[in-house]
Amino acid sequence: MQPIVIIGTGLAGYTLARELRKLDKDTALHLLTADDGRFYSKPMLSNAFHSNKTAEALAIHTAEQMAVQLNARIDTHVSVSAIDATAHSLIFNNHSLAYSKLVLALGADPIRIPVEGDAGDAVLSVNDLTDYTRFRAAATDARRILIMGAGLIGCEFANDLHTAGYAVEVVDPAPQPLGRLLPPMAAAALRDALAVLGVRWHFGCSVKSVNRHNRAYTAVLSDGSTIESDVVLSAIGLRPRIALATHAGIKSQRGILTDQHLQTNAADVYALGDCAEVAGLVLPFVMPIMHAARALAKTLSGTATAVQYPAMPVVVKTPALPVVISPPPMQADGTWQESGAGTDVRSVFLGPGDTLLGFALTGAAHAEKNTLTKQLPPVLA
Repeated sequence: MQPIVIIGTGLAGYTLARELRKLDKDTALHLLTADDGRFYSKPMLSNAFHSNKTAEALAIHTAEQMAVQLNARIDTHVSVSAIDATAHSLIFNNHSLAYSKLVLALGADPIRIPVEGDAGDAVLSVNDLTDYTRFRAAATDARRILIMGAGLIGCEFANDLHTAGYAVEVVDPAPQPLGRLLPPMAAAALRDALAVLGVRWHFGCSVKSVNRHNRAYTAVLSDGSTIESDVVLSAIGLRPRIALATHAGIKSQRGILTDQHLQTNAADVYALGDCAEVAGLVLPFVMPIMHAARALAKTLSGTATAVQYPAMPVVVKTPALPVVISPPPMQADGTWQESGAGTDVRSVFLGPGDTLLGFALTGAAHAEKNTLTKQLPPVLA
């Protein structure tokens, strides 16, 4: 019997392996990863700076320790160059490996926008422990950090880095932070809370160029203004890794397309986590990964199980202002209704018949999270 092969040892890959081992102790399991295979909590990357945690401190287990825990083979620092879905095999580091079932837990890459200037290559991003180590090294003697992007990760880094003692400036083309997730009043509450902390916002513009200047950097924005900084961090967003699947004839759109069983169009090939588009949904958050991993583990162990997503609010790690969001479905018919004062904002998205389809809560309104979550429909039934 050929092994079950999982490509990727991030949260998705390791969670699936752990869930599978709860149901099946003995089936051969082989994990492949392009990095060193350390197990860690990726969400910690955006709020570990103020506590002075190194990458080594964030790493919970080595690949060797994980291999023992999972009764699995784990090959690190490998490059999977091709998948032959018809032959049930793949090529990594010029070696052929046959599989019984294959799971693509490839993750996602940081979105990189073109930046002009002689320091465009100095713009950093943080997507794994190696990136985090590089960023910490760059910030060792820094005082000023420019963040490109006021989305979820950009806001979390802004709060964390300012708390760690850095002067932080954030640039985003949108008119507000978390432009895709928050309605206006809630966004204004977060904007103001971080501004009071000391974060400087630059909305409605983007970074056009970055040049080296006196051992630091000068960023020119699209509105003609400039920002001096010691480090430039891009937190624009993530793009699912689909190239390996696409080259193998596995259908992809925003992510690798799967049904509710996480099955792709290729026999015995599944996709999971940030790289996957499950029944039309790309959800790069922890809870969808956990639900999907549990369902797929049952399927791989012999009991076909469709994943179901309940309402899964997202907690934004901005201690300056508690924020929790349960976005309404894309293109949902309805309107936001907001109330509150200052940083305590209650925002609900009501559909036909005043049905609750989503919410955003800031400050003291955060206390309604559990009550409102119970009223929401499932994300995927």
